[in-house]
Amino acid sequence: MKITFSNKKLEKLVQNERKMVKEFGSLRAAILKKRLTHLEDAATLEAVRFYPGNYHELKNNRKGQWSCDLDQPYRLIFTPHENPIPTNEDGQFIWIEISGIEVIEIINYHKEK
Repeated sequence: MKITFSNKKLEKLVQNERKMVKEFGSLRAAILKKRLTHLEDAATLEAVRFYPGNYHELKNNRKGQWSCDLDQPYRLIFTPHENPIPTNEDGQFIWIEISGIEVIEIINYHKEK
């Protein structure tokens, strides 16, 4: 899958392993690198759906975004490149039709409440 980033700072950070370790610590950096590799190697989002990391759609004010676990409580948050996001007749997102993502943040979004 093609992976883009919401801003240059985030893109440069994940492309430099030393900076990732400094920013996130060695554990989170290693998991983040693994998740990005899985996403990059996948043809569609469906391919990673059942990989470790609990890839899932978000709800409410984050509808249209996906998340996967890093080290608790941090998550990698991304959105599909497809616009509009493919859905079936029941309004469910069609993971197999998503072939690119934009990483928007690495965050503990439960802290937002």
